[in-house]
Amino acid sequence: MSEASDIIKAHYAASDRGDLDGMVEAFADDVAWTEMAGFPYAGTYVGVDAIKAGVFGRLGKEWEGFSADPDEIVDGEDGTVVGIGHYSGTYRATGRSMRVRFVHVWRVKNGKVTGFEQFCDTHLVRAAMD
Repeated sequence: MSEASDIIKAHYAASDRGDLDGMVEAFADDVAWTEMAGFPYAGTYVGVDAIKAGVFGRLGKEWEGFSADPDEIVDGEDGTVVGIGHYSGTYRATGRSMRVRFVHVWRVKNGKVTGFEQFCDTHLVRAAMD
């Protein structure tokens, strides 16, 4: 596995611990984070502060026990790393739970995460919210 793969594994491990600072430790200042169309927080967030506020902060406030658990990490060895796994959690406002498969495409350059793109079944996420 490459350094890029190790960085992404460390991100998921920090997420599992609830360590927000650890999650963003290797993020470039201008990292671009894209949540797919149809996802509740859809859009591209640029920079750590925007990602914390627009994605991680909202997930923490709106979901009980939200987690992104990778089942597999695929190392593209060119700075591209793919995480394949499941989201799970309970939406606080409805009390409904979900478990949704995801694919995350990560871009790492010079030891820093420069990009992230999410793919998942947004319908199943929204069904827990309705």
